[in-house]
Formats: sequence, C-alpha cells, structure tokens
Amino acid sequence: MLAIKLAFKNLLGAGLRTWLNVTVLSFAFVLMIFYNGMIDGWNRQSRKDTQAWETGEGQFWQPEYDRYDPYTIQDSHGAMSEEIQSEIAKKNLVPVLIAQATAYPQGRMQGVTLKGIDPDQTILKLPTKALSKTNDSDYAMIGKRMATSLKMDVGDRLLIRWRDKNGTFDAREIEIISVFKCDVPSVDKGQIFLRLEVLQEMMGMENEATLLVAGENFKHRDFKNWVFRDQDFLLADMDKIIQAKKAGGTIIQALLLIIALIAIFDTQVLSIFRRQKEIGTYIALGLTRSQLVGIFTVEGGAHSILAALLGAVYGIPLFLWINKVGISMNYTQGMDIDLPIGEAIYPYYSLQLITISIILVVISATIVSYLPARKISKMKPTDALRGKLQ
Repeated sequence: MLAIKLAFKNLLGAGLRTWLNVTVLSFAFVLMIFYNGMIDGWNRQSRKDTQAWETGEGQFWQPEYDRYDPYTIQDSHGAMSEEIQSEIAKKNLVPVLIAQATAYPQGRMQGVTLKGIDPDQTILKLPTKALSKTNDSDYAMIGKRMATSLKMDVGDRLLIRWRDKNGTFDAREIEIISVFKCDVPSVDKGQIFLRLEVLQEMMGMENEATLLVAGENFKHRDFKNWVFRDQDFLLADMDKIIQAKKAGGTIIQALLLIIALIAIFDTQVLSIFRRQKEIGTYIALGLTRSQLVGIFTVEGGAHSILAALLGAVYGIPLFLWINKVGISMNYTQGMDIDLPIGEAIYPYYSLQLITISIILVVISATIVSYLPARKISKMKPTDALRGKLQ
C-alpha cells in the first residue's frame, strides 16, 4: 500500500513529463479499441447482411455443387422431394436454381449467372416481389452493380443465351423489371434473377433446384441427396479476410504502443538516475530493495491507469458520436470490392475488447517500468546517498 501511495505521489509530482507520456499512451489505447471495434463492427454487419441477403440460416446444396467451380453448375441440380416441398410451402425453405448463360447487352458479350427464385419468398431480403407482379417469362431483376456492368436500367431489354440440361442451346430476350440496391456483392455481381418456374422451364428442370436456403423457423433435419452447409462454412472466406485485416492493423497498433512504452522506459531510466539520493534515503529509512523496485515499477505501470482514464475522457464521447453517425464508406460504392460493405460502418465495442486492451496496456507498461527498476536492487545505500550510480 505504501508503494502505491509513494508511486502515485511521485508520478503526479513529475508534472508535464508524466502527462506527456500518459497522453501518448492514451492515444495508443484509444486507437487500439477504435480499430478493433471498427473491424468487429464491420464483421458483424457483413455477416448480418450476407445472412439476410444470401445464406439465411444455412443452405442445403446438391452434392455436385461447388460455388468456386463454375463447371459444376451444369450438373448440380436435383429434384425436390415431398418433404422438401412441404417445408417450402411453410416458408421454411427457399429453393434456388442456378444456371450459366451469356448476355448480349448492346451487342457486347458477357457471362452471367441466372438464378431462379420463388417471388413470394420471405426468408431472404431480396426484393423478389417485383417478379410476382407478372407471370410473364420475359421479366427479370438485377442489382445496381450488375446494371452498371451491363449499362442497363429498368425497362431495357437484354438478349440471353443458355444451354439446357440436354445440352441444347436456346435464347430469349428479357426485360429488366427491377434494379435493386444490395451491399453484398456476391448477390449482385454478374447475376440475373428470374422466377423459379421460368428458369426451370428454360433449363428443362421441372421441380429441381441447386440449393435450398433455410429460414429461422426451419427445424434442422437432413434431406436425402442434399448436403447441409452451416454459417461457419458459408462465411469462412469472409471471416478469414476480416482476420487478415485485423492482423494488419495490429502491426500499426503495436508500433504506436511501442513508441509510448519507449517513452515510459526512458522516463523511468532518467528518474532512477536523477533520484539516487532519494533512493538511498529510502533504503536508509528501512525500505527494502524489493519495495523500492516495486515503487518505481508501480510508477511506470500507473502511467497506463492514468492513460486509460484520460482515454475514457475523450474516447467515450468520440466513440458514441461515431456509433451515431457511422464511418462513411460511400467512396467504396464504385469500387470492385467482393466484400459486403454498407454505406457506413458502425463500430462494435465489446466488454471483452475493452478489457483485453486495458490488460495489455497495463501489463506492457508495468514490464517496461520494471526493467530499469531492477538496477535499484544492485545499488549500495552509501553510493546512492552520494549520488553515485553503480
């Protein structure tokens, strides 16, 4: 207890030098929490958007289907059993049929993916109601990225050419009935959405689908000839990218923290050099060397506590304001980025993140303070009183 009182008294008595170190360390502390909170917020938002627009609560795939291998799409379709049809009728599953095609916008040629989906589905956020307004097979909807790529808008007509399950090529002109905005590129980029029964008729695949998207009310069970893919599998690539981003930011945070810790280390070295007579007096009064080492170690470690308090003073209002307005990402809207990014990112600051950051800063500051303080244990009281450093 004595060591703590003396440490804080000496620390506050150092004046400007202390507060300069505390300010730099608090900046590193706030930046660590902000960056990790931003990445965690982006991760949560991306997972939520991807789940709402594409993956649902999981998917059942045909065993031949591989989303990374377009050559599997031609054969990755299967019949939906009565059990599956029952779940579809209850709005617990959404069947999706996937096919490859070639589009010819303004005389150009472009590969596209056709997706047939039930226009009355409610599991995915896709605005499929636009397709339910008409039974005409000539209508389709696309996302904004796809509309930009094709240079087309609502009301424009597009020629598409495909090959059905028997290998026969066919072509049809379709009209764009809707253009929707979506923050998930994998739902938008290169894809054209049609009514499920229309694409089934085009491909000659009546009552067949490539995958089934499960809703939150679906009670999981296995279906014959279908493979279930959970959220961890479907979002694995995105999680790896997020972790890579977090690892890259850790390097910057570590450099800033090291700069602050070096300042504390230099301060402690200078303090021990200038306060030799004070150290000798403490020893002469009966303090043990381990107690003196503890005083100087606590002094250095106390920088981190003051830094946390100072960081809270300006960090909390800053974080609350950022959480309210978000971090604008409008500049990414025109970029070809294959990650879900909304118009704004709202950071997420968990108790675990804050606790780990505080512990890391306190332990680091304590360690760098202990290293120079060890020299006190080798000092002789008589030499210390004369101001001679061994």
